[in-house]
Amino acid sequence: MKPISARIRRRLVPALALIALSGAVTPPALAGGGAPRSSLDWGPCARGPGDAVGRELDRAGARCATLAVPLDHSGPGGRTIDLALSRLPATDREGRIGTLVLNSGGPGEPTLGMPLEARAAMRGVAARYDIVGLDPRFVGRSAPLDCGWPIGMWLRSAGPTRARFDHQAAVQRDLAERCARRHADVLPYANTRDTARDIDLVRRALGERRISFLGYSYGAYLGAVYTQMFPGRTDRVVLDSAGDPDAWGPRAMRGTEDEADRALRGWAVWAAERHGVHGLGATPARVLDTVNAIAAAAEERPLRVGRYEVDGQAVPYILSVGPGDDRPAGRAEFAATVRTLNEAAHGRPADPGPELDGLLAFVLTEAGSPLAGPAAAIACGDRAAPWDPDVYWDDVQRSRARHPLFGPLKRNVWPCAFWPVRPREHPTRVANSAPALIVSATGDTATTYRGSVAMHRALTGSRLLTLRGVTAHGIYGEYGNACVDAEVNAYLATGVLPAADPTCRPDRRTLR
Repeated sequence: MKPISARIRRRLVPALALIALSGAVTPPALAGGGAPRSSLDWGPCARGPGDAVGRELDRAGARCATLAVPLDHSGPGGRTIDLALSRLPATDREGRIGTLVLNSGGPGEPTLGMPLEARAAMRGVAARYDIVGLDPRFVGRSAPLDCGWPIGMWLRSAGPTRARFDHQAAVQRDLAERCARRHADVLPYANTRDTARDIDLVRRALGERRISFLGYSYGAYLGAVYTQMFPGRTDRVVLDSAGDPDAWGPRAMRGTEDEADRALRGWAVWAAERHGVHGLGATPARVLDTVNAIAAAAEERPLRVGRYEVDGQAVPYILSVGPGDDRPAGRAEFAATVRTLNEAAHGRPADPGPELDGLLAFVLTEAGSPLAGPAAAIACGDRAAPWDPDVYWDDVQRSRARHPLFGPLKRNVWPCAFWPVRPREHPTRVANSAPALIVSATGDTATTYRGSVAMHRALTGSRLLTLRGVTAHGIYGEYGNACVDAEVNAYLATGVLPAADPTCRPDRRTLR
């Protein structure tokens, strides 16, 4: 699952505000029976004066529509749900290549507003595409599924003792039961395979024989699944920050501990060199001592940070987010977070700045609930999780010696262990020769570089574009690497993959 960084929250928070303004945080509205509509009626995107995303789309010349699709694709004559789409039309109609469908990742991130970001990243080649943002089923404007629980109740550390872990297991069971009470009738249909089927109905409604696709993180997995389920229906496919397709599911964070520890150590080196600015330790070891002392203090008592209480099972997740971006602004932002938490750990007043306040609100309050519900439902709906809590506890215990901070977080029990429905289908085995350009950074802490290599092996017609010596998640058009952006745009423009797997290096201007 994609980490909740400040960059991602900048993209998600306006979408969450849009959901609230539109009154859409309710159980999914289901239309009546009958076949899904095959035509699209395009109109304005804004749903009112408070709809910032819709207004931006309208100002950019985008139009929006809804498409009714089956709730249950095995029974297309039954109930339907409405999917929300946006489209920025190609301005170079004579040179038009086709339609580019986007997915922002998550799973659970709204994608309706993403054509604006994609157009900026694509530069001149954007004029040759109709760029389509599609909120996937149960996300954003597309029959949203909201389980009513903060994401921070889900992504928590197991804690140091069996008693703390057992409490966590009880919390996770309650989360699953709470979601079932709200959405029992639709949970069986929250999964990647049905989302891929939706995309193919969108392709058909757009009148396209083939579509191009750009997906980030989980969106890369979705794109790979689409190529497997619907061979021959893709043109140019870009999979950014792709994980191992065989590892996706409720336990996808397992195996990312080494990368998380490495990124934290890299940040500690940076912070030690700036001890005079941030005051976190004059050597990397002392910076890490500061971090570990924060985690230990939070285990003794919750840390008071402004209006929030941050306990020992929430702190490891917060500490896992910041080191995943090695650009100076990201590292300075994380240093500010650690400094604030360190003040709280010493019992001193600790008022979060705007970025940390936004992260804590997203993690600890129901502001993140519209993301948490669909993210869990899709992960649980894709692959069955072990039901025995002892499986998770034993895994946590084995990980502690090597990964004391992040092991109990990455291997903890999830709501999927108690999910009320089992997956309706087996996970998709991705193994085909569809052309694709996979983009990955060697230091990615969420979908690791090893995972991207595995995706490259599964898609035998792909090329792997590697950004070496960088810690980042979400590269093309986001990290600011000119080499990566140029490689991707050349592929989107020509449809020709590089002859061999290309490599890019950090830009000096990016790491200043």
